[in-house]
Parts: sequence; C-alpha cells; structure tokens
Amino acid sequence: MDLKRRLQVALEAAREAGEITLRYFRRTDLEVERKADDSPVTAADRQAERHLRDRIGEAFPEDGILGEEFPEKRGTGGYRWILDPIDGTKSFIHGVPLYGTMVALERDGQSLLGVIVIPALDECVYAARGEGAWYQAGNEPPVPARVSRCGRLAGGLFLTSEVANFDKTGRRHIYDRLQAAARLTRTWGDCYGYLMVATGRAEVMIDPLLSLWDSAPLLPIIEEAGGRFTDWQGRRRIDAGEAIATNGLLLEEVLAIVSSAPPAADR
Repeated sequence: MDLKRRLQVALEAAREAGEITLRYFRRTDLEVERKADDSPVTAADRQAERHLRDRIGEAFPEDGILGEEFPEKRGTGGYRWILDPIDGTKSFIHGVPLYGTMVALERDGQSLLGVIVIPALDECVYAARGEGAWYQAGNEPPVPARVSRCGRLAGGLFLTSEVANFDKTGRRHIYDRLQAAARLTRTWGDCYGYLMVATGRAEVMIDPLLSLWDSAPLLPIIEEAGGRFTDWQGRRRIDAGEAIATNGLLLEEVLAIVSSAPPAADR
C-alpha cells in the first residue's frame, strides 16, 4: 500500500509539473541558458522541478530527492526520489512535443517505480514494482502497457535520442550496424522512445549517454511492461550512464551487435 500511495503522488506531481512546462511550450520569448556541460535549461525546467520537490517533500518529508536542476536533498527514511522535470529539453525549446516529465523512486539502489508524462501529447506511462505497467492517453481509462512480440530486429523499430552521442562515445559503428539490421530507425528519442518500447510501438531504444535521472524511471516501466532494461553489457542497472531497452525478445540480438568488434580502421 505504501508503494501504491507513493506512485499516486508521483503520478499527480508529474502531471502537475507537466502542466507547468506547457505554459512555456512554443513561447517565442522563452530564454534558454547553457549549463556547464553545454546542455540547455529554461525557467520551465526549474519551475517544474521546484513543484515536484515541493509536492513530494510535503507528502514524504523523510525521503531524499535528487533532481537535475537543484542540489540533492538527503533523506533519512531510505527512499530517494529521482526527478527529471523536462527530459528532452532540446525538443522542448524547439517546440517538438516529444519531451516528458519523469519521476522515479529508489531504495538501496533499486528503482521501485517510474512515471513518464508527455505533457504536450497528453500521454503517460507508469509502473510500480509488482503492479504492472500502465498507459493512459488523455482522459481515457489506463490500460496495461505491454511490449511487442516482434522476435527479430529485421522486423523491428530501433530508436535513439541523438546519433551524435554515438560519435561522442566512439560507437558510431554500433549505430550503423543497428540501423542496418533494423527494419526502421528513427530519433523519436529521450523518454518518448522508451514509452514507445513499453507500449509495443517500438522494439529497441538505445542511448550511449544517459544520466541517472534519465534512466531511473525507465527500469520499472520497461520491466513491468514485459521488456528488459539493461546497460550495454546486458546488466540490469540504472547507473551505467548508458541504456538498452528492448521487448526482451531482441535483447540478445542487440547485445551481439553492441559488443561486436570496432571497425577495421580502429583496430
């Protein structure tokens, strides 16, 4: 019951924070700043995270909170919330609706629940350990979120957030091989790509660079939807700085490509 209550608060807070982001979405006067790592940030990111922190802090004052935009708040109860107010800020600042608000809860390094809200599309997928994954569009009743049953990459959709991140990590040959093996490749990325895997609309989503607040909500969602969420070595973890989400049936095929030798010119 405690986990269900926490999931309900997470879901409500994420939706409310998503509504805050919509006040800034596609505004021509939106100011974009650059953080130390050159990633963009806006007033929408900060206001949405403040709301998440306030809402969760009121409900669970003993819990810790880690977010992308503000210093970590240490907790005393063993639980830690992990927040990403706008996942896909590059999409957000260019008026592309494929961005989301993400909330996760962990204990002892294990992610227990995850929420992805896509405010501009009014879509949501969420899960708690042992409670299944659920998808909701608009005011329609939630329905179970389930991964696809596609058994071969040649019949599947491969997604990633940004091709340049394969170049940054010296893995462009991996991207090229995945693209060649898949039926279709697109950069419908960031958290929306993982939502697509969880709801059976895509088979594989891969990121060579990922922060903890990006990945923590994804593991329970993908697993409760029947898929697999791993690092590039096939290990079940959220802190690797990289991620592979699949319907499970394609994981071994994907790992074989990911672990393949580098191009001959690099040997």
